Amino acid sequence: MTNMNHSERGTGSISLTGAVAMGTGVMIGAGIFALTGQIAGLAGPWFPLSFVAGAIVTAFSAYTYIAMSNAWPSSGGIAMILTKAYGPGAVAAAASLLMALSMVINESLVARTFATYALRPFDIEGGPMVALISVALIVFAYAINSAGNRSVGLWSIAMSALKIAGIAVFGIAALWASGGGWHADGSEPAAPLGFVASVALSILAFKGFTTITNSGAEIVDPHRNVGRTIMISIAICAVVYLLVAFAVGASLPPERIRAAQDYALAEAAGPVLGQGGFYLTVALAMVATASGLIASVFAVSRMLAMLTDMKMIPHSHFGMTGTIQSHTLIYTVVIAGLLTVLFDLSRIASLGAFFYLVMDMAVHWGVWRNLRQQIAVRGWVLLTALALDAVVLAAFTTLKLRSDPMIVIYAVAGIALVFAYERAFLKRWIIKQEANQP
Repeated sequence: MTNMNHSERGTGSISLTGAVAMGTGVMIGAGIFALTGQIAGLAGPWFPLSFVAGAIVTAFSAYTYIAMSNAWPSSGGIAMILTKAYGPGAVAAAASLLMALSMVINESLVARTFATYALRPFDIEGGPMVALISVALIVFAYAINSAGNRSVGLWSIAMSALKIAGIAVFGIAALWASGGGWHADGSEPAAPLGFVASVALSILAFKGFTTITNSGAEIVDPHRNVGRTIMISIAICAVVYLLVAFAVGASLPPERIRAAQDYALAEAAGPVLGQGGFYLTVALAMVATASGLIASVFAVSRMLAMLTDMKMIPHSHFGMTGTIQSHTLIYTVVIAGLLTVLFDLSRIASLGAFFYLVMDMAVHWGVWRNLRQQIAVRGWVLLTALALDAVVLAAFTTLKLRSDPMIVIYAVAGIALVFAYERAFLKRWIIKQEANQP
Protein backbone atom coordinates (compact mmCIF):
# COMPACT_ATOMS: atom_id res chain seq x y z
CA MET A 1 0.00 0.00 0.00
CA THR A 2 1.09 3.50 -0.70
CA ASN A 3 2.15 6.10 1.81
CA MET A 4 -0.79 7.62 3.67
CA ASN A 5 0.70 11.06 4.22
CA HIS A 6 -0.49 12.55 0.96
CA SER A 7 1.14 15.92 0.81
CA GLU A 8 0.39 16.05 -2.89
CA ARG A 9 -3.28 16.52 -2.06
CA GLY A 10 -2.61 20.04 -0.83
CA THR A 11 -1.00 19.99 2.61
CA GLY A 12 -1.89 23.12 4.58
CA SER A 13 -4.42 24.34 2.03
CA ILE A 14 -7.34 24.56 4.54
CA SER A 15 -7.17 27.05 7.42
CA LEU A 16 -8.61 26.46 10.88
CA THR A 17 -11.53 28.74 10.00
CA GLY A 18 -12.09 26.90 6.71
CA ALA A 19 -12.00 23.53 8.42
CA VAL A 20 -14.52 24.62 11.05
CA ALA A 21 -16.73 26.02 8.29
CA MET A 22 -16.47 22.74 6.40
CA GLY A 23 -17.33 20.65 9.47
CA THR A 24 -20.23 22.82 10.60
CA GLY A 25 -21.38 23.11 7.01
CA VAL A 26 -21.91 19.37 6.74
CA MET A 27 -23.45 19.01 10.21
CA ILE A 28 -25.87 21.90 10.14
CA GLY A 29 -26.98 21.24 6.60
CA ALA A 30 -28.13 17.75 7.52
CA GLY A 31 -28.83 18.04 11.23
CA ILE A 32 -31.23 20.94 11.42
CA PHE A 33 -33.20 20.81 8.20
CA ALA A 34 -33.13 17.11 7.35
CA LEU A 35 -33.39 15.47 10.76
CA THR A 36 -35.13 17.73 13.30
CA GLY A 37 -38.62 16.52 12.42
CA GLN A 38 -37.61 12.86 12.26
CA ILE A 39 -35.87 13.09 15.64
CA ALA A 40 -38.98 14.70 17.11
CA GLY A 41 -41.10 11.89 15.68
CA LEU A 42 -39.07 9.32 17.61
CA ALA A 43 -38.19 11.26 20.77
CA GLY A 44 -41.53 12.93 21.43
CA PRO A 45 -42.11 16.43 22.78
CA TRP A 46 -38.80 16.66 24.60
CA PHE A 47 -36.79 15.98 21.45
CA PRO A 48 -34.21 18.75 22.19
CA LEU A 49 -32.78 16.39 24.81
CA SER A 50 -32.00 13.95 21.99
CA PHE A 51 -29.62 16.52 20.53
CA VAL A 52 -27.95 16.82 23.94
CA ALA A 53 -27.54 13.04 24.11
CA GLY A 54 -26.23 13.00 20.54
CA ALA A 55 -23.65 15.65 21.38
CA ILE A 56 -22.47 13.65 24.41
CA VAL A 57 -22.09 10.43 22.41
CA THR A 58 -20.33 12.33 19.62
CA ALA A 59 -17.92 13.93 22.09
CA PHE A 60 -16.86 10.49 23.33
CA SER A 61 -16.49 9.28 19.75
CA ALA A 62 -14.48 12.34 18.76
CA TYR A 63 -11.86 11.47 21.38
CA THR A 64 -10.76 8.45 19.32
CA TYR A 65 -10.58 10.37 16.06
CA ILE A 66 -8.71 13.29 17.59
CA ALA A 67 -6.12 11.02 19.21
CA MET A 68 -5.52 9.16 15.96
CA SER A 69 -5.46 12.31 13.83
CA ASN A 70 -2.94 13.90 16.18
CA ALA A 71 -0.71 10.85 15.86
CA TRP A 72 -1.10 10.40 12.10
CA PRO A 73 -2.80 13.33 10.34
CA SER A 74 -3.83 12.25 6.86
CA SER A 75 -6.18 12.98 4.03
CA GLY A 76 -8.74 10.20 4.08
CA GLY A 77 -8.04 10.03 7.82
CA ILE A 78 -10.62 7.39 8.74
CA ALA A 79 -9.08 4.94 6.28
CA MET A 80 -5.74 5.64 7.96
CA ILE A 81 -7.23 5.07 11.43
CA LEU A 82 -8.75 1.74 10.43
CA THR A 83 -5.61 0.57 8.64
CA LYS A 84 -3.48 1.42 11.67
CA ALA A 85 -5.95 -0.40 13.93
CA TYR A 86 -6.58 -3.53 11.87
CA GLY A 87 -3.80 -3.68 9.31
CA PRO A 88 -4.28 -3.51 5.53
CA GLY A 89 -6.99 -6.14 5.36
CA ALA A 90 -10.67 -6.65 4.66
CA VAL A 91 -11.92 -5.26 7.99
CA ALA A 92 -10.17 -1.91 7.52
CA ALA A 93 -11.16 -1.70 3.87
CA ALA A 94 -14.81 -2.62 4.48
CA ALA A 95 -15.25 -0.27 7.45
CA SER A 96 -13.61 2.55 5.47
CA LEU A 97 -15.97 1.91 2.57
CA LEU A 98 -18.93 1.95 4.98
CA MET A 99 -17.82 5.38 6.14
CA ALA A 100 -17.54 6.63 2.58
CA LEU A 101 -20.97 5.21 1.75
CA SER A 102 -22.51 6.80 4.85
CA MET A 103 -21.16 10.13 3.66
CA VAL A 104 -22.59 9.60 0.19
CA ILE A 105 -25.92 8.68 1.80
CA ASN A 106 -25.70 11.94 3.74
CA GLU A 107 -25.31 13.79 0.45
CA SER A 108 -28.52 12.28 -0.90
CA LEU A 109 -30.26 13.10 2.39
CA VAL A 110 -29.24 16.75 2.19
CA ALA A 111 -30.07 17.00 -1.52
CA ARG A 112 -33.61 15.69 -0.94
CA THR A 113 -34.01 18.08 1.98
CA PHE A 114 -33.03 20.98 -0.28
CA ALA A 115 -35.65 19.92 -2.82
CA THR A 116 -38.32 19.37 -0.17
CA TYR A 117 -37.90 22.88 1.22
CA ALA A 118 -37.62 24.43 -2.25
CA LEU A 119 -41.04 22.99 -3.16
CA ARG A 120 -42.82 23.99 0.07
CA PRO A 121 -43.95 27.43 -1.21
CA PHE A 122 -45.76 25.57 -4.00
CA ASP A 123 -47.37 23.01 -1.63
CA ILE A 124 -45.66 20.17 -3.50
CA GLU A 125 -44.76 17.10 -1.46
CA GLY A 126 -42.97 14.17 -3.07
CA GLY A 127 -43.19 13.31 -6.73
CA PRO A 128 -40.62 13.49 -9.52
CA MET A 129 -39.79 17.16 -8.90
CA VAL A 130 -38.08 16.26 -5.61
CA ALA A 131 -35.73 13.84 -7.35
CA LEU A 132 -35.13 16.22 -10.26
CA ILE A 133 -34.19 19.19 -8.07
CA SER A 134 -32.08 16.95 -5.80
CA VAL A 135 -30.03 15.64 -8.70
CA ALA A 136 -29.60 19.17 -10.09
CA LEU A 137 -28.15 20.29 -6.74
CA ILE A 138 -25.75 17.33 -6.71
CA VAL A 139 -24.54 18.32 -10.18
CA PHE A 140 -24.02 21.89 -8.92
CA ALA A 141 -21.98 20.56 -5.98
CA TYR A 142 -19.83 18.65 -8.47
CA ALA A 143 -19.17 21.84 -10.42
CA ILE A 144 -18.05 23.72 -7.30
CA ASN A 145 -15.79 20.87 -6.14
CA SER A 146 -14.18 20.39 -9.52
CA ALA A 147 -12.84 23.96 -9.20
CA GLY A 148 -10.48 22.84 -6.40
CA ASN A 149 -9.77 23.24 -2.67
CA ARG A 150 -9.64 27.03 -2.59
CA SER A 151 -13.08 27.38 -4.14
CA VAL A 152 -14.53 24.86 -1.69
CA GLY A 153 -12.89 26.58 1.31
CA LEU A 154 -14.07 30.07 0.37
CA TRP A 155 -17.58 28.85 -0.44
CA SER A 156 -17.79 26.90 2.84
CA ILE A 157 -16.69 29.88 4.95
CA ALA A 158 -19.16 32.26 3.31
CA MET A 159 -22.12 29.88 3.36
CA SER A 160 -21.46 28.59 6.89
CA ALA A 161 -21.29 32.11 8.29
CA LEU A 162 -24.50 33.06 6.52
CA LYS A 163 -26.52 30.05 7.57
CA ILE A 164 -25.30 29.90 11.20
CA ALA A 165 -26.23 33.55 11.64
CA GLY A 166 -29.54 33.01 9.86
CA ILE A 167 -30.46 29.91 11.86
CA ALA A 168 -29.58 31.68 15.12
CA VAL A 169 -31.81 34.61 14.15
CA PHE A 170 -34.61 32.16 13.25
CA GLY A 171 -34.34 30.42 16.61
CA ILE A 172 -34.25 33.62 18.65
CA ALA A 173 -37.08 35.23 16.65
CA ALA A 174 -39.28 32.12 16.86
CA LEU A 175 -38.75 31.81 20.62
CA TRP A 176 -39.43 35.53 21.10
CA ALA A 177 -42.57 35.53 18.95
CA SER A 178 -43.96 32.42 20.64
CA GLY A 179 -43.42 33.94 24.08
CA GLY A 180 -41.21 31.00 25.03
CA GLY A 181 -44.24 28.76 25.49
CA TRP A 182 -43.76 25.02 25.15
CA HIS A 183 -46.15 22.61 23.47
CA ALA A 184 -44.99 19.58 25.45
CA ASP A 185 -47.60 20.10 28.17
CA GLY A 186 -50.20 17.35 28.03
CA SER A 187 -48.36 15.47 25.26
CA GLU A 188 -47.63 11.79 25.47
CA PRO A 189 -43.99 11.32 26.42
CA ALA A 190 -41.94 9.18 24.09
CA ALA A 191 -41.23 5.59 25.07
CA PRO A 192 -37.65 5.09 26.30
CA LEU A 193 -36.92 2.93 23.25
CA GLY A 194 -38.04 5.70 20.91
CA PHE A 195 -35.94 8.30 22.67
CA VAL A 196 -32.77 6.17 22.64
CA ALA A 197 -33.40 5.25 19.00
CA SER A 198 -33.72 8.95 18.13
CA VAL A 199 -30.16 9.47 19.34
CA ALA A 200 -29.00 7.47 16.30
CA LEU A 201 -30.30 10.28 14.10
CA SER A 202 -28.92 12.93 16.46
CA ILE A 203 -25.49 11.30 16.12
CA LEU A 204 -25.95 11.40 12.36
CA ALA A 205 -26.61 15.12 12.71
CA PHE A 206 -23.16 15.54 14.31
CA LYS A 207 -21.20 13.11 12.14
CA GLY A 208 -19.92 15.94 9.97
CA PHE A 209 -16.95 16.20 12.35
CA THR A 210 -15.47 13.21 10.52
CA THR A 211 -15.18 15.44 7.46
CA ILE A 212 -12.38 17.16 9.34
CA THR A 213 -10.45 13.93 9.99
CA ASN A 214 -10.83 12.97 6.32
CA SER A 215 -9.04 16.20 5.37
CA GLY A 216 -6.46 16.07 8.17
CA ALA A 217 -3.29 16.56 6.16
CA GLU A 218 -4.87 19.42 4.21
CA ILE A 219 -5.50 21.48 7.38
CA VAL A 220 -2.87 24.00 8.48
CA ASP A 221 -0.81 22.65 11.44
CA PRO A 222 -2.90 19.45 11.66
CA HIS A 223 -1.38 18.13 14.93
CA ARG A 224 -2.74 21.21 16.68
CA ASN A 225 -5.76 22.18 14.62
CA VAL A 226 -7.57 18.93 13.83
CA GLY A 227 -8.66 18.41 17.45
CA ARG A 228 -9.47 22.09 17.93
CA THR A 229 -11.51 22.13 14.73
CA ILE A 230 -13.53 19.07 15.75
CA MET A 231 -14.39 20.33 19.23
CA ILE A 232 -15.25 23.84 18.01
CA SER A 233 -17.50 22.42 15.30
CA ILE A 234 -19.33 20.10 17.70
CA ALA A 235 -19.82 22.94 20.21
CA ILE A 236 -21.17 25.35 17.59
CA CYS A 237 -23.57 22.77 16.23
CA ALA A 238 -24.80 21.73 19.69
CA VAL A 239 -25.72 25.33 20.50
CA VAL A 240 -27.43 25.88 17.14
CA TYR A 241 -29.35 22.59 17.34
CA LEU A 242 -30.65 23.30 20.83
CA LEU A 243 -31.70 26.84 19.95
CA VAL A 244 -33.64 25.70 16.90
CA ALA A 245 -35.11 22.63 18.61
CA PHE A 246 -36.53 24.80 21.38
CA ALA A 247 -37.85 27.25 18.80
CA VAL A 248 -39.63 24.48 16.87
CA GLY A 249 -41.02 22.98 20.09
CA ALA A 250 -42.32 26.39 21.14
CA SER A 251 -43.97 27.00 17.77
CA LEU A 252 -45.63 23.67 16.99
CA PRO A 253 -47.30 20.86 18.95
CA PRO A 254 -45.62 17.43 18.61
CA GLU A 255 -48.25 16.04 16.22
CA ARG A 256 -47.65 18.88 13.73
CA ILE A 257 -43.89 18.40 13.96
CA ARG A 258 -44.31 14.70 13.16
CA ALA A 259 -46.68 15.45 10.27
CA ALA A 260 -44.22 17.95 8.77
CA GLN A 261 -41.05 16.06 9.67
CA ASP A 262 -39.42 16.59 6.26
CA TYR A 263 -39.85 20.40 6.45
CA ALA A 264 -40.34 21.03 10.18
CA LEU A 265 -38.51 24.35 10.34
CA ALA A 266 -40.54 25.92 7.54
CA GLU A 267 -43.72 24.69 9.21
CA ALA A 268 -42.60 26.14 12.53
CA ALA A 269 -41.80 29.53 11.01
CA GLY A 270 -45.33 30.17 9.73
CA PRO A 271 -47.29 30.41 13.02
CA VAL A 272 -44.86 32.74 14.80
CA LEU A 273 -43.04 34.64 12.06
CA GLY A 274 -45.75 34.90 9.39
CA GLN A 275 -45.50 34.31 5.66
CA GLY A 276 -42.31 36.36 5.38
CA GLY A 277 -40.66 34.24 8.04
CA PHE A 278 -41.78 31.12 6.21
CA TYR A 279 -40.15 32.21 2.95
CA LEU A 280 -36.97 33.32 4.70
CA THR A 281 -36.74 29.92 6.43
CA VAL A 282 -37.16 28.14 3.11
CA ALA A 283 -34.38 30.27 1.62
CA LEU A 284 -32.14 29.63 4.62
CA ALA A 285 -32.76 25.89 4.37
CA MET A 286 -31.75 25.91 0.73
CA VAL A 287 -28.52 27.80 1.48
CA ALA A 288 -27.69 25.53 4.42
CA THR A 289 -28.31 22.25 2.62
CA ALA A 290 -26.50 23.36 -0.54
CA SER A 291 -23.36 24.34 1.39
CA GLY A 292 -23.56 21.14 3.43
CA LEU A 293 -23.70 19.05 0.28
CA ILE A 294 -20.72 20.85 -1.25
CA ALA A 295 -18.60 20.27 1.87
CA SER A 296 -19.59 16.60 2.03
CA VAL A 297 -18.78 15.95 -1.64
CA PHE A 298 -15.37 17.55 -1.06
CA ALA A 299 -14.58 15.17 1.78
CA VAL A 300 -15.92 11.88 0.46
CA SER A 301 -14.37 12.22 -3.00
CA ARG A 302 -10.96 12.60 -1.39
CA MET A 303 -11.58 9.70 0.94
CA LEU A 304 -12.41 7.47 -2.04
CA ALA A 305 -9.25 8.66 -3.78
CA MET A 306 -7.31 7.73 -0.64
CA LEU A 307 -8.86 4.27 -0.56
CA THR A 308 -7.98 3.83 -4.23
CA ASP A 309 -4.34 4.87 -3.65
CA MET A 310 -4.16 2.43 -0.74
CA LYS A 311 -5.47 -0.37 -2.99
CA MET A 312 -8.45 -0.87 -0.66
CA ILE A 313 -11.04 -0.45 -3.41
CA PRO A 314 -10.83 -1.09 -7.16
CA HIS A 315 -10.70 1.74 -9.64
CA SER A 316 -11.65 2.03 -13.28
CA HIS A 317 -11.16 5.11 -15.44
CA PHE A 318 -14.13 4.17 -17.67
CA GLY A 319 -12.32 5.98 -20.47
CA MET A 320 -12.09 9.25 -18.51
CA THR A 321 -9.02 11.45 -18.45
CA GLY A 322 -7.69 13.29 -15.41
CA THR A 323 -6.61 12.26 -11.93
CA ILE A 324 -8.06 9.62 -9.63
CA GLN A 325 -9.47 12.42 -7.49
CA SER A 326 -11.45 13.77 -10.43
CA HIS A 327 -12.83 10.29 -11.10
CA THR A 328 -13.86 9.65 -7.48
CA LEU A 329 -15.61 13.02 -7.47
CA ILE A 330 -17.74 11.80 -10.37
CA TYR A 331 -18.41 8.43 -8.71
CA THR A 332 -19.48 10.23 -5.52
CA VAL A 333 -22.09 12.41 -7.20
CA VAL A 334 -23.39 9.56 -9.39
CA ILE A 335 -24.00 7.27 -6.38
CA ALA A 336 -25.53 10.12 -4.38
CA GLY A 337 -27.84 10.90 -7.28
CA LEU A 338 -29.01 7.29 -7.54
CA LEU A 339 -29.75 7.07 -3.80
CA THR A 340 -31.63 10.36 -3.98
CA VAL A 341 -33.92 8.96 -6.66
CA LEU A 342 -34.43 5.53 -5.04
CA PHE A 343 -35.13 6.34 -1.35
CA ASP A 344 -37.19 8.82 0.66
CA LEU A 345 -35.77 10.98 3.46
CA SER A 346 -36.65 8.62 6.30
CA ARG A 347 -35.01 5.59 4.71
CA ILE A 348 -31.95 7.55 3.59
CA ALA A 349 -31.43 8.79 7.16
CA SER A 350 -31.90 5.30 8.60
CA LEU A 351 -29.48 3.70 6.18
CA GLY A 352 -26.88 6.35 6.94
CA ALA A 353 -27.27 5.80 10.68
CA PHE A 354 -26.77 2.01 10.37
CA PHE A 355 -23.64 2.34 8.21
CA TYR A 356 -22.10 5.08 10.31
CA LEU A 357 -22.66 3.44 13.70
CA VAL A 358 -21.19 0.10 12.55
CA MET A 359 -18.12 1.89 11.18
CA ASP A 360 -17.79 4.00 14.33
CA MET A 361 -17.88 0.92 16.57
CA ALA A 362 -15.19 -0.71 14.41
CA VAL A 363 -12.96 2.35 14.90
CA HIS A 364 -13.31 2.37 18.70
CA TRP A 365 -12.80 -1.37 19.05
CA GLY A 366 -9.74 -1.45 16.77
CA VAL A 367 -8.03 1.47 18.50
CA TRP A 368 -8.81 0.11 21.98
CA ARG A 369 -7.61 -3.39 21.16
CA ASN A 370 -4.49 -2.62 19.14
CA LEU A 371 -3.35 0.99 19.58
CA ARG A 372 -4.37 2.42 22.95
CA GLN A 373 -0.95 1.92 24.52
CA GLN A 374 0.96 3.11 21.45
CA ILE A 375 -0.85 6.46 21.31
CA ALA A 376 -1.41 6.71 25.10
CA VAL A 377 -5.18 7.14 25.13
CA ARG A 378 -7.60 6.47 27.99
CA GLY A 379 -9.08 3.03 27.41
CA TRP A 380 -12.23 3.72 29.42
CA VAL A 381 -13.16 6.58 27.08
CA LEU A 382 -12.86 4.29 24.06
CA LEU A 383 -14.97 1.59 25.72
CA THR A 384 -17.58 4.15 26.78
CA ALA A 385 -17.85 5.40 23.20
CA LEU A 386 -18.19 1.81 21.98
CA ALA A 387 -20.88 0.98 24.56
CA LEU A 388 -22.90 4.13 23.81
CA ASP A 389 -22.86 3.34 20.09
CA ALA A 390 -23.96 -0.24 20.77
CA VAL A 391 -26.92 0.81 22.95
CA VAL A 392 -28.11 3.38 20.41
CA LEU A 393 -27.71 0.96 17.48
CA ALA A 394 -29.62 -1.79 19.31
CA ALA A 395 -32.51 0.56 20.12
CA PHE A 396 -32.64 1.97 16.60
CA THR A 397 -32.59 -1.50 15.04
CA THR A 398 -35.37 -2.73 17.33
CA LEU A 399 -37.55 0.26 16.51
CA LYS A 400 -36.99 -0.04 12.76
CA LEU A 401 -37.75 -3.77 12.83
CA ARG A 402 -41.18 -2.79 14.14
CA SER A 403 -41.86 0.18 11.86
CA ASP A 404 -39.87 -0.48 8.66
CA PRO A 405 -38.21 -3.92 8.63
CA MET A 406 -37.17 -3.58 4.99
CA ILE A 407 -34.67 -0.81 5.77
CA VAL A 408 -33.03 -3.09 8.35
CA ILE A 409 -32.79 -5.80 5.70
CA TYR A 410 -31.28 -3.30 3.22
CA ALA A 411 -28.76 -2.16 5.84
CA VAL A 412 -27.70 -5.65 6.94
CA ALA A 413 -27.45 -6.82 3.32
CA GLY A 414 -25.45 -3.74 2.38
CA ILE A 415 -23.00 -4.14 5.25
CA ALA A 416 -22.56 -7.87 4.56
CA LEU A 417 -22.06 -7.18 0.86
CA VAL A 418 -19.38 -4.56 1.56
CA PHE A 419 -17.41 -6.93 3.82
CA ALA A 420 -17.73 -9.86 1.39
CA TYR A 421 -16.77 -7.73 -1.58
CA GLU A 422 -13.69 -6.28 0.12
CA ARG A 423 -12.53 -9.73 1.22
CA ALA A 424 -12.81 -11.02 -2.36
CA PHE A 425 -11.18 -7.93 -3.89
CA LEU A 426 -8.19 -7.95 -1.53
CA LYS A 427 -7.71 -11.69 -2.02
CA ARG A 428 -7.55 -11.17 -5.80
CA TRP A 429 -5.16 -8.24 -5.31
CA ILE A 430 -2.77 -10.32 -3.18
CA ILE A 431 -2.84 -13.16 -5.69
CA LYS A 432 -2.12 -10.71 -8.51
CA GLN A 433 0.79 -9.15 -6.61
CA GLU A 434 2.29 -12.55 -5.84
CA ALA A 435 1.97 -13.57 -9.49
CA ASN A 436 3.84 -10.42 -10.61
CA GLN A 437 6.75 -10.98 -8.23
CA PRO A 438 9.91 -12.31 -9.95
